[in-house]
Amino acid sequence: MQTLYVDTPEALRALAESLRGSPWLALDTEFIREKTFRPQLSLVQVSNGSLTACVDPLALTDLTPLLDLIYNPTVTKVMHAARQDLEIFLELRGELPRPVFDTQVAATVLGYGDQVGYGSLVRQVLGVDLEKAHTRTDWMQRPLAPDQIEYAADDVRHLAPLYQRLRAQLDAKGRLDWLDEDFAALVEPRTYRTPPEEAWLRIRGAGKLKGAQLAALRALTAWREEQAMALDKPRRWILKDEMLIELARQMPDTLAKLGRVRGLEAAVANRHGQKLVTLIAAARRLPPEQWPVLDLAERLDASQEAVVDLLAGVVRQLGADQGVSPSAIACRRDLERVLLGDTEVSLLHGWRGMLAGQALCDIVAGKTRVRVEAGRLVLEPAQDSLDERKR
Repeated sequence: MQTLYVDTPEALRALAESLRGSPWLALDTEFIREKTFRPQLSLVQVSNGSLTACVDPLALTDLTPLLDLIYNPTVTKVMHAARQDLEIFLELRGELPRPVFDTQVAATVLGYGDQVGYGSLVRQVLGVDLEKAHTRTDWMQRPLAPDQIEYAADDVRHLAPLYQRLRAQLDAKGRLDWLDEDFAALVEPRTYRTPPEEAWLRIRGAGKLKGAQLAALRALTAWREEQAMALDKPRRWILKDEMLIELARQMPDTLAKLGRVRGLEAAVANRHGQKLVTLIAAARRLPPEQWPVLDLAERLDASQEAVVDLLAGVVRQLGADQGVSPSAIACRRDLERVLLGDTEVSLLHGWRGMLAGQALCDIVAGKTRVRVEAGRLVLEPAQDSLDERKR
């Protein structure tokens, strides 16, 4: 397959014309994000199965001919682990291209494993071993060597036949529509844009805080988010997650106390100390009804945790029976929500509900019992359910 390197407006227009009319396009991007809040796009790879190209956004100030094609709603965009690539397109145009087909997501319902890497999936499905020599390439450096370009092109060159093979397998199993909701979620802007006031929900360790401490964490994290966006710097460069937790835990109300917080860099205290103390003080003054509440308020007791363990085992068994990755069916929090009676959880709807959700609800309701036979879990109607059916 021919590989083009596109770095002039004329070549970009010619590429767009050559790709026009394709019902789907394989897409990938290369980017750098180590020193910025927003990803820095450094290469766009595209293929329609017969033509593959690497487009250089560092040489091109206007990607409109290609973007118009990518944003065409009649063209399916095929990607692997699409979230980061889609975030870049959201930055480029303020909206997301659709429809999308994610081969990593498709792999989970075809028995290829959970969050399977592109190289592993290509090897399993196509029997091709991909080159790994340039996994740590700095894609912002120019010029790119021919072998670097070919390495990047492989990310879409094999994605094209991979898509066709996986789609055929989904069709053969009657699962083509299973992933509609998953793919729709990928092109929902809220998936990528968290309001600053909700950023605290992503901070690991928040469950150790309570009351006004959570209010302080919310305020501090929102401030950090706004700073990172305004300066286009990584969040951790402004204030590390563990320091957010520690400041919220201790809630220092003076600069002197702030300076005694272990691990807080002097440069941060000097530059932002007064702002941090002010935010914490405002959080301390909030009335209890304005304190944020974690979704962990309903903590399970030991008996309930045991039931969730059982439900997780059932999900693994049902997934194995159908060749579906258990994590694609449900996470532990989903199972907890089912046990607590939440009917809005995705596990109870669509293909997940058909495959496992209803069975789990029946177990929780006592309509189904679980036993072990020949080393595997077996589901069968409970005696009460059998008696009721006989009546």
